[in-house]
Amino acid sequence: MIEDTTVGYSIIPLLMLLTSLVPGLIIFTLPEPAVRTRTVLNMTGAILKVAFVIALIPPVIQGTLLQWRAPLVPGVDLLLSTDPLAMLFVGLSAPLWLATTIYAIGYLEKAPNRSRFFGFFSLCVTATTGIALSGNLLTFLLFYEMLTLVTYPLVAHRGTGQSLRSARTYLIYTLSGGGLLLFGVAWLTYVVGPLEFDAGGIDAVGRLAAEDPVTATTIFVLLIAGVGVKAAIFPLHGWLPQAMVAPAPVSALLHAVAVVKAGAFGIIRVVHDVYGIGVARDLGVLGPLAALAAFTIIYGSLQAITKDGLKQRLAYSTISQVSYIVLGAAMFGIAATTGAIVHIVHQGLMKITLFFCAGLFAETLELHKVSELGGVGRRMPLTATCFTIGAFGMIGLPPVAGFVSKWQLGIGALEADQDWVIAVLMTSTLLNAVYFLPIVYTLWFVKPKPDAHWHTPVYRQRNRIEAPGALLWPTVAVAALAVIAGLIAGFPYSPLSIAELIGDDGYPGR
Repeated sequence: MIEDTTVGYSIIPLLMLLTSLVPGLIIFTLPEPAVRTRTVLNMTGAILKVAFVIALIPPVIQGTLLQWRAPLVPGVDLLLSTDPLAMLFVGLSAPLWLATTIYAIGYLEKAPNRSRFFGFFSLCVTATTGIALSGNLLTFLLFYEMLTLVTYPLVAHRGTGQSLRSARTYLIYTLSGGGLLLFGVAWLTYVVGPLEFDAGGIDAVGRLAAEDPVTATTIFVLLIAGVGVKAAIFPLHGWLPQAMVAPAPVSALLHAVAVVKAGAFGIIRVVHDVYGIGVARDLGVLGPLAALAAFTIIYGSLQAITKDGLKQRLAYSTISQVSYIVLGAAMFGIAATTGAIVHIVHQGLMKITLFFCAGLFAETLELHKVSELGGVGRRMPLTATCFTIGAFGMIGLPPVAGFVSKWQLGIGALEADQDWVIAVLMTSTLLNAVYFLPIVYTLWFVKPKPDAHWHTPVYRQRNRIEAPGALLWPTVAVAALAVIAGLIAGFPYSPLSIAELIGDDGYPGR
């Protein structure tokens, strides 16, 4: 439990935001040939953000809370705050932004419109950082809507008819969700006043729930529906598979760091830091939310089995895996909450590994379908090894981090007397194996097709390197982190240890 919190008013949360905002705004002004300047700006901002995270996590865990405020309207501030949940989310996004930046520089080396891409790329990370550091609902809303607007150009980046149609679908879904969220935030603020996040729930919201449960429940549904679009909960998930037309670095960012993770993070904030888990349970909203998450878990896995497109299969896997976070948040138990929170990090590490690998298969060998991957492990052994690690983690095999998340969720289900959740987790694990193990088997044990262009002697003679280092080494690094996060789960400052502190602090009587 986090005790004796010391609040310090500091510019550091603002500086964490500016490490991506300032480089992004400058990059927009750069001509296309300014490769070195663009790279320096990208890398400097990413490294500074990681440095801030490393420096802040120990004092934040020990109880120091840094805040930065600026008045927006009378009585309502723009509030950035470094509470433990915020630092866990920033602790995911900062290093993965660094890895994705290196990867994107290599991936888009000869592509047009790089200044536009990296400008919006940096603004996307700025919005994600703002969501993580938001100390009240209004600040969260502003950065949440900013994320919608700055990711649209990334989805549409290729400029093809298909990418523009997919980007429009993405925008329709996310703006609709944003409208519901705006309505819910405005209504709740009107009824109870300005709302600053508080572990265990906001007292004024608890009083509203006791006095007018119908209004409190209706607002809860609006807020969850609003953030549930980005979390891709069924039936609000339709935008996600279509967004896979985006370049691989964007897909990795959407799935592992930014959009879907912002939605899941928002659900945790609403359940635990706005309403409070006890109030939400008394309102009777947790059961339906858990049931919807469970359905999404199974639905996403069943859809993934049917997809031959590698990125499409990974997209439906994300729909399933992110709902683990929602399911854990909706169970009344510390272990379940811990599992939900730590899966934000663990799923991000594993999913970014898988999308990096998919990008390498596409960029190096022009392979986009599962059925085309026969024997690729012999041509690209490091990439295939990384994909195997990510796949095993998604299934929940030790020592990869995904095992830790599922274990915590299972313990949480028993703690909450929700035995049916164990059945959901077991079914999901089996389905994960059904759609991931055939890919692993195909990579390593199926012979290449006779007409595979990349398997000809001439091609192998001209292309002896597995992949460019800017693409390969970030992939190896994030795969290694997915294993390390599993191995160090019991150590101080590990994602699990931070998640345990957050989960323990948000329960009544703790």
